[in-house]
Amino acid sequence: MYKLARNILFQFSGETSHELALDSLSAAKRTGLLSLFTDKAVQAPVEVMGIRFPNAVGLAAGLDKNADHLDALGDLGFGFVEVGTVTPKPQPGNDKPRLFRILEKEAIINRMGFNNKGVHHLVEQVKRRKFRGVLGINIGKNLTTSVEDADQDYLYCLKEVYPYADYVTVNISSPNTPGLRNLQFGETLEALLRVLKEEQTRLAEEHKRYVPIAVKIAPDMDDDEIRMVAENIRNQKMDAVIATNTTLEREAVKGLKNADEAGGLSGKPVRDKSTHVIKVLAETLRGELPVIGVGGIDSAEAAREKIAAGASLVQVYTGFIYQGPKLVKDAAEAIAAMSAK
Repeated sequence: MYKLARNILFQFSGETSHELALDSLSAAKRTGLLSLFTDKAVQAPVEVMGIRFPNAVGLAAGLDKNADHLDALGDLGFGFVEVGTVTPKPQPGNDKPRLFRILEKEAIINRMGFNNKGVHHLVEQVKRRKFRGVLGINIGKNLTTSVEDADQDYLYCLKEVYPYADYVTVNISSPNTPGLRNLQFGETLEALLRVLKEEQTRLAEEHKRYVPIAVKIAPDMDDDEIRMVAENIRNQKMDAVIATNTTLEREAVKGLKNADEAGGLSGKPVRDKSTHVIKVLAETLRGELPVIGVGGIDSAEAAREKIAAGASLVQVYTGFIYQGPKLVKDAAEAIAAMSAK
C-alpha cells in the first residue's frame, strides 16, 4: 500500500509531495481512516534522559517543522516524535526548489533553510495536540540573527517551548543556515551551552519540571573534532547528543542526477558517516551521556547497527520517506530483540 502511495507522490516535486503526504496523513487521521492502515506501536520501553520511551525508534526533526501534523505522525508507531526546527520568528527559508531526490541511492538533498511559521505557532499547535507520546522540540536561530547573537534566539525558543516539550534539541548543525555550524566548536560552543544550561536550570525551578536538552551535531568532522565537541557537551552538562545531521559530502552520489545541488545530503549515503560519529562519541562519553543515532536508517539492520555503535535511541527521516511506516515497526522490533538477548 505504501509503495503505491509513494509511487504516486514521487511523480511530484520533492517539496510538493512532502506537503501532499502530510496533508493526506492528517486528513486520514481526522476521518478515522489512518487506523485502518497502521499497526499499533511496538511496546519495548526504554529509559533515556530520564524519559520512558515506548520504543527506541523516533521521527527526526524536519518532517513536521511546525507541529501541524503531530497527531497523525504520532499514530505511525514511533516511540517519540521530534518537531521543528523552529525559530523565534517565522521565516520562508531558502528559495525553491530546495528539496531533491536521488532515487538510485534512496537519498535526499535539502537546502530548506529553517522554513517555519515561528515558535508561537508551533507552541499553539502543540497545546492542541491529542498525541500523548514523547515529544521533542528542535530549536534554531533565525537567518537574520548573527552567529554572535545566536544564543538569544536559542534562549528565546527554549523558554517558549520548555513547558510543552519532553526534551528540547539544540540544532547547531544544519548546513543550510550560513555560519550555524561554527557554533559547534571551541569557546563559541562552550558559551552557548553554558547559557542554555543556566536557563534550563532556571526554567526547571520555575516549572517544577526538568526538561532534558540534546545537542544535534554534524557528520562532517574528524575524530579529534568529534571528541572535542563531545567533551564540551559533557562538561556543560547537556543531557544527550544527536548524531547526526545531513552531510555536505557528495562522493557517494557523485555523477548522479541532483548530486550537485547545494544543501545537506541524507539517506543511505550518510549511514556509515553517522555510525562512525556515534562510535567515536560513545567511546568518548563512556556512558555519561546517551547518544541518539540518526542517518541512513532504512532497515532493521541499519537500526541495529546504530545501537551496536553506541546509540541508545534512533531516529528516522529519509529512510521513512522511502520505506514507509513498516520501517518503524521493523526497526523497533529489531532493537527490542537486541535488548532481550
